[in-house]
Amino acid sequence: MDLRDDSFWMSGRYARSLIEVTDDLSRLDDGNFWAVSVSFEGQVRLARFRQVMAATFPFAGSGANSVSGTWKSSLDQSAYCQYVSNIKEAIASGWVYQVNACRVLTADFIDDELASLFGKILRSNPAPHAAYLSLPEIIMASASPELFLKRDGDKVTTSPIKGTQPLEEQVFGDKDQSENIMIVDLMRNDLGQICRDGTVDVANLLRSEDHPGLRHLVSDVTGELKAGISWKEIISSLLPAGSISGAPKSSALKVISDNEPTQRGPYCGILGWIQGDKAELSVAIRTFWSFRDSQLHFGTGAGITWGSDPIGEWEETQLKARKLISIAGGNL
Repeated sequence: MDLRDDSFWMSGRYARSLIEVTDDLSRLDDGNFWAVSVSFEGQVRLARFRQVMAATFPFAGSGANSVSGTWKSSLDQSAYCQYVSNIKEAIASGWVYQVNACRVLTADFIDDELASLFGKILRSNPAPHAAYLSLPEIIMASASPELFLKRDGDKVTTSPIKGTQPLEEQVFGDKDQSENIMIVDLMRNDLGQICRDGTVDVANLLRSEDHPGLRHLVSDVTGELKAGISWKEIISSLLPAGSISGAPKSSALKVISDNEPTQRGPYCGILGWIQGDKAELSVAIRTFWSFRDSQLHFGTGAGITWGSDPIGEWEETQLKARKLISIAGGNL
């Protein structure tokens, strides 16, 4: 594999030799293997490849840093803390209950290095839904820990993450638990739109997962799809994911658009694969991306509730970014 070749890798599935890219979600019902990327704002990229096989990712990654300069944030500490305060005011007014507040980091970068960086990520920061996608207009390398949707036949599972702490802390506080429960309720409602009545269930509530350098609070929501439902209906009903938007979703999206100065793009969208009635789609967090313009981007964020402390939430965004930025290089 040449670093410049367009390809896709996730969970041991490797696809190469790009045939087509489309934004037509109805194509997902044709039974072919599709690599899927949908941005937070809803831009669809579906890629079909000539070859799909079981394989490890073909690059281990070099020892050199991919970034040597300073990462610039779309919101500095002061602006991010003001964003958190604005959300708390919206909560106090009854407009919203929870909002995921994000910022985007950007640094100079050589485009052809992202495959090598992903190889280093797989070695140094393994993640259950890690994925790599290279297309003519975009390259993505994700170390996502969060499952957006797994499908096997008519059975679906989503596993929202809400709650993050360093590994040395042992117990999640009331703020993290209440935040997780709010998003579980939102995801139950979302799955209720596409699943048969009475089949949506919370299979696991408030379980903890350890990842490199941090611990997450995770819940699992399951359901059985309505007969004959299309992939377009499924994706359109669920996006954007509740864990990276907020509750109620429509109000949270308005708060996000009013306060975040740049689009999130691929960050906080979905990334994965679909083939017939099987799928693995992640929430595209812990994700690097480039539009092949010598700029590398990385997003980080935190869930804000009434109990949030602005400085504490800023530090959470730093915690989430620190390990992966250390692998890429540059100053955070």
